[in-house]
Amino acid sequence: MIARLTGKLAETTADGAIVDVAGVGYQLLCSIRTLEALGPVGGDVLILTELQVREDAWTLFGFGSREERDSFRALTSVQGVGGRVALAILSALSPDELSRAVSQGDKAMIGRANGVGPKLAARIANELQGKLGAPGLGGSAPTARGGFAQDALSALANLGFRSADASAAVNAAQDELGPDATLDALVRLALRKAAK
Repeated sequence: MIARLTGKLAETTADGAIVDVAGVGYQLLCSIRTLEALGPVGGDVLILTELQVREDAWTLFGFGSREERDSFRALTSVQGVGGRVALAILSALSPDELSRAVSQGDKAMIGRANGVGPKLAARIANELQGKLGAPGLGGSAPTARGGFAQDALSALANLGFRSADASAAVNAAQDELGPDATLDALVRLALRKAAK
């Protein structure tokens, strides 16, 4: 299994890149998000990969972050979601946005990706419930929005709330209270929202 590549970015296309590793060019399919993060052609890159072996093809997918690769793996575990559809979803939604959409059952948000109809979006939301982790954990969004999201998530988790429910409640409370909310206010409102 090829887990990552380190080399020179030789070429980019609309849906992928070629990375030169010691004279061997590896063709990767990537999300738009990853392609934008790779930098200029000729530059050094380190890219995480996932190899899919099918009867008729070997396909190497590339990712700019571990979260994106983990989301890809979760998506491709859903019946009807192949590698290209998973990349389309990850081009439309960041891993954090996908996690939030799944935890809130937001099928419309998942359905924004090319090739994802309402039935497939509903299947993704149902099958991945609780499998993607809490949105915002380890990401930059909660700290940018007030800094107390991690502490509020921890407080709700310690009180026995599922991580998906806690995350949805904290995100809703943050949206309502704004970036200057205190930890106390955030936890109180998140508790009321989670208890509904």
